[in-house]
Amino acid sequence: MASERSALAFVIGYDISDPRRLLRIHRRMCRHATPLEYSIFLLVGSEADKDCCLEEIGELIDPRADDVRCYALPLRGFQGRIGRASLPAGIVWTGLPAAMA
Repeated sequence: MASERSALAFVIGYDISDPRRLLRIHRRMCRHATPLEYSIFLLVGSEADKDCCLEEIGELIDPRADDVRCYALPLRGFQGRIGRASLPAGIVWTGLPAAMA
């Protein structure tokens, strides 16, 4: 991954129609990014890291049936969450890169 100084953040999400492909893509995505939900990931790295990830995923999808989207997050944009907490009360996840903390 890129140094924190040059780190960018991307949200990558997908909708995969075939259960076997879905599992393969999820496993591959976990090599590159942190899952926020089952099919939504946070990738912190360089443009090259993002391109590498999307290239690998592109080889696994069926472009006629599947949808993969990638959104660049602003460097100093607002970060917030609404809804049910993903971790129990009192548990703090420190696994997010410093660029996103």
